[in-house]
Amino acid sequence: MRLSAFAGHRRAGFPLGPVTLFAGASGSGKTTALRAYEALARLGGGAGLAEVFPDPVACVPQWARPDAQRRRGFRIGCTADGPAGPVRLDVAVQAEPELRIVGERLSAGGLVLLETALRDPGRRTVQAAWHTAGSAPVTRAPLPDDRLGTALLPLRVAGRTDGQRQVLAAAEQMLVALCSVFACDPRPERMRAPVPCGSGRLLGGCDNLADVLWRTRAECTRRHAQLVAALRAGCAGPVTDVLAEPLGDGTVRALLDRGAGPRTELARLGDGELRYLALTLVLLTGPGVLDVDPPGEVPDAMRALTVLADGFDRALDVRQRDELLRLAVRMGGRGHIRCVGAVSDASWAAGTDGVTVVHLDA
Repeated sequence: MRLSAFAGHRRAGFPLGPVTLFAGASGSGKTTALRAYEALARLGGGAGLAEVFPDPVACVPQWARPDAQRRRGFRIGCTADGPAGPVRLDVAVQAEPELRIVGERLSAGGLVLLETALRDPGRRTVQAAWHTAGSAPVTRAPLPDDRLGTALLPLRVAGRTDGQRQVLAAAEQMLVALCSVFACDPRPERMRAPVPCGSGRLLGGCDNLADVLWRTRAECTRRHAQLVAALRAGCAGPVTDVLAEPLGDGTVRALLDRGAGPRTELARLGDGELRYLALTLVLLTGPGVLDVDPPGEVPDAMRALTVLADGFDRALDVRQRDELLRLAVRMGGRGHIRCVGAVSDASWAAGTDGVTVVHLDA
């Protein structure tokens, strides 16, 4: 991921592995980096610019000065490796005076496959040119200035020539790499009360954890057994099961089964135990359970869910923190889950196989 000019980041490039931890003091830009990743993913999923950046001025670096037309903006990008080789995407966004994409470039192997530029500020379009390598070297057409052009290419490129097929392969590789992303920051204060029965898809704040447990416990006994084993390792006291029970008013509540004696309501658990439970459930499930929009027409075997966990170790004790990291590494090693987290101190994770630590204080 590249943050060429984004909030407090300038000319920054961050390697991302199966498990990546951004480490640094408060204000070093950990949360900003995660938000930039989420923004790229949402743009890749087809979301509009205003939806992705509701406060675009906050993304403009403080040191950025307006030009003669009073324009200011920011630049982000990423590189995704895969069958098409390393594919690079760079996006320039104007935040003032109007929010719009003013430039985008998709390239691979030193070849520019898509390039857009704002030619007429009075029109809500950018001029796009993509590689054709047929009777004409490029195809030109206007594209909207509030959508990522790369996300529109599968609808615009016919795939008749070798050049067009190269463009499609690069675009699809980038879009699959960006989708799906689940930004997760469990809020213990919202997880203790019973919740209405709903879709069974976990929200980013994990408010509806009990509803999701009601669904997942019956759907996949193997993964549920793994969840119970993880809770046994990270929660105080014995744990033989975690379950949800319906109440008479149409809601469900979650409980820990301790074996002998009464079951423990989630309301009685500490913040660390609740965050540990929620993050463990996220890592053991997938797009079908989490509230994400996975890319269409992509086989399940090729989908890789990226979990963004701001405050990865917040409120966790040493045992919970270490168990959660081991689980993230194990799931990342299978190729279907990637985890990007933010911590203030990553010395406890440094040197762990499968973990990339990005220090932002240096």
